[in-house]
Amino acid sequence: MQLFYTPDITPETKSFFFNSEESKHIVRVLRKKEGDELYITNGKGYLFTAVVTLANQKRCEVEVVNVELKAPRHYYLHMLVAPTKMNDRYEWFLEKATEIGVDEITPIICDHSERKVVKVDRFEKIIQSAMKQSLSCYKPILNEAISFKEAMEGSFKGLRFIAHCEESERHSLKRKVVIDNDVVMLIGPEGDFSLEEIELAKEKGFEPVTLGDQRLRTETAAIVACHTVALNNMF
Repeated sequence: MQLFYTPDITPETKSFFFNSEESKHIVRVLRKKEGDELYITNGKGYLFTAVVTLANQKRCEVEVVNVELKAPRHYYLHMLVAPTKMNDRYEWFLEKATEIGVDEITPIICDHSERKVVKVDRFEKIIQSAMKQSLSCYKPILNEAISFKEAMEGSFKGLRFIAHCEESERHSLKRKVVIDNDVVMLIGPEGDFSLEEIELAKEKGFEPVTLGDQRLRTETAAIVACHTVALNNMF
């Protein structure tokens, strides 16, 4: 099964056509022809089964023959993760987190962040590709980058955690995640959160946690946190 992503398709859609780039991929690369089935999602939980009615490299047209709404996960995971110095590391996090299961991602600019400017256009493409690869019908929300203080002005529901490396009281994330509960997770930059940021997060109800005994890179810590939440919700 190969999954295609088209954000504009709705449950009411009867037929539509792909853009020239996607049409070329479907017809020339995948060698799809009239009568072949395609599976499509709009990233909002719907899986569409469609049949090719016109196999044209510039305008591939399909007819929708079935619509199915996939059940969402029974928890909502919002990851607020500081950008890494090298973009490819953050892209790796986005790809793997999408495959594991995440609902919302917000890049946060912290006191110790080495990267202050984030362009989300390529990040969006990474997420779309990972969603299709993992055959998920839900595309994670990718927010614009905001400062840590701006993030703390937001309202969050569910369990709230901040992972840091300071030698202070922290609990194991694995022991604190409760099944079927929404989770908001803060992951800092290579230089960790500042003491001021940690205190502000605690004031906002974020509980300090540890991800293990070893010091982890930002993208590794984010994946460990994402996987821990997913694993705790499997049983």
